[in-house]
Amino acid sequence: MLYESVLGAIGNTPVVKLSRLCKAWELEGQLFAKLENLNPGYSKKDRIALSIIEEAEASGMLSPGQPVVELTSGNTGTGLAIVCAVKGYPFVAVMSKGNSMERARMMKALGAEVVLVDQAPGSIPGQVSGEDLALVEAKTQEIVNELGAFRADQFVLEANAKAHELHTGEELWQDLDGQIDAFVDFVGTAGTFVGCARALKKHDPGIRCYLIEPASAPYLAGGEIRNPNHKIQGGGYCRDLPLLDPSLVDEYLTVTDDEAIEGARALAEIEGIFGGFSTGAHVFAAARLLRGKEKGNNIAFLVCDSGLKYLSTDLYV
Repeated sequence: MLYESVLGAIGNTPVVKLSRLCKAWELEGQLFAKLENLNPGYSKKDRIALSIIEEAEASGMLSPGQPVVELTSGNTGTGLAIVCAVKGYPFVAVMSKGNSMERARMMKALGAEVVLVDQAPGSIPGQVSGEDLALVEAKTQEIVNELGAFRADQFVLEANAKAHELHTGEELWQDLDGQIDAFVDFVGTAGTFVGCARALKKHDPGIRCYLIEPASAPYLAGGEIRNPNHKIQGGGYCRDLPLLDPSLVDEYLTVTDDEAIEGARALAEIEGIFGGFSTGAHVFAAARLLRGKEKGNNIAFLVCDSGLKYLSTDLYV
């Protein structure tokens, strides 16, 4: 394939049948992983970055040469850095110091200005809480006002969910010839979950869509918040999510930090697929479903990003 720019390489990622993992874990049914780590920025967030910028251009919200600013755990920022580099927009990424530094370095390499925000008192590096994110949000708003920038607000803009409804979810349906019984997703902005759930349920309303949260912080499920600081970066922020449509959630699931790590390591060691914390959460939650109510069924999930972005953490030791 020949593209005019790297933006053409975003999306249309392959799906892998995890038969080796299912055999090793003695699971009845099948797991299918869509390799979003093969996007140019090594994550699913490349899709929403392109969608947000192109929709803003079309609507007139973004003017030629106008700065773009967004808060990020690193993946959306990387996607926006790529899109803005190609399209000629200055980009400022605002990120908590609690996130892995590989992503900050990658964004800088792609031409972005990266503003790192101190964590809240008592927060642990590598464990970004909702309180930490609130500090990043405040700094983001300050920079937007200073620069007269376009805010590529991934938590609010419908272009986030639309990218996954029109593309990711639709690709999953086509990739698997509609042979999907369930979909699982660890919630960050809720854009992936909502978009994929809409697309899949449009084809078959019987497809069950499970939303995953950290076991210590099941905020959206209305559970007890025992510890908002967890290791699963990029989500579980204990905050309301404007994009989330609860009617699409068939059930809320939880995973612990250790379970997410176990899932990620097993996926790497058994299937050769190198994912991050949230991908590990997907693996573990989906496997648990195959041992229970989804026994014998087909469950799909995304490999959200690359394990290369977590080498400074304890995910792979």
